[in-house]
Amino acid sequence: MTLEEWRAAGGTFRFRGHRIFYAGEGLGRAGEALLLIHGFPTASWDWHRVWSALAERFRLVAPDMLGFGFSDKPRNHVYAIAEQADLHEDLLGLLAVERVHVLCHDYGDTVAQELLARAVEGSARVRVQSVCFLNGGLFPEAHRARRVQTLLAGPLGPLLSRLANERSFRRGFSAIFGPRTRPSEEELHAFWQLVAHGGGQRIGHLLIRYMEERREQRERWVGALVDATPKAGIPLRFVNGLADPVSGAHMLTRYRAVVPAPDYVALEGIGHYPQVEDPDGVLRAWLDFVRRHGFLDE
Repeated sequence: MTLEEWRAAGGTFRFRGHRIFYAGEGLGRAGEALLLIHGFPTASWDWHRVWSALAERFRLVAPDMLGFGFSDKPRNHVYAIAEQADLHEDLLGLLAVERVHVLCHDYGDTVAQELLARAVEGSARVRVQSVCFLNGGLFPEAHRARRVQTLLAGPLGPLLSRLANERSFRRGFSAIFGPRTRPSEEELHAFWQLVAHGGGQRIGHLLIRYMEERREQRERWVGALVDATPKAGIPLRFVNGLADPVSGAHMLTRYRAVVPAPDYVALEGIGHYPQVEDPDGVLRAWLDFVRRHGFLDE
């Protein structure tokens, strides 16, 4: 599905005065619901290569979070993970989805950790049935930020946001993919369009605040990974592209050391965007996971 087709098929809703884009499919039928949470700095279109296969088995919901993709991108806003979690809960409530599986990536992993923490604490507005993480900074101590991310988070962040352009984006973005699975020129342009839509390239220094939040909330969010299954009965799986320089094999090593009875799938030669680089591998890992826990028949 092209980016233009993706946008044309989507819908919008209002969240705290902001217009939020979302993709959805099969929401009027019965069956298991799956929430797909995208990463930084892209948007829900990240899921386009697995969308059709997932839609055969699940009801799907995938918003562009506030500040991302085709959603509003306010420039005088304090972006926060808790607010993004609220956005997902509000959308699911609007769509009358009471129980949901979660497949998430990167920044979306952190949003899912917030949703997990709420489930463990008993404050969640939606029942989370399972969570499958793709590459992301689950443990801040193992996250290897790219130089541009570190600079965006520092005093030079506002200046770098103003200077952002497609050429520099293409170079840096392509480098986090696996050596044999890098995006085409057309795909890189589409990803840039998502970033730049509505002037989004100018707010990178505001969105990057999530790295600081991960450090501030580490005890609670890592605690959610540890407690999700024993305390809330929520199974977890981590699908990791090992060639990712940001959160690859080293993040999986940390996951195995911290999470009790860790369930994981390692994807050789795959970088930071497994759902784009190896959609078949991600689909196999996800379907095996939900079948193993009795959520989906053979």
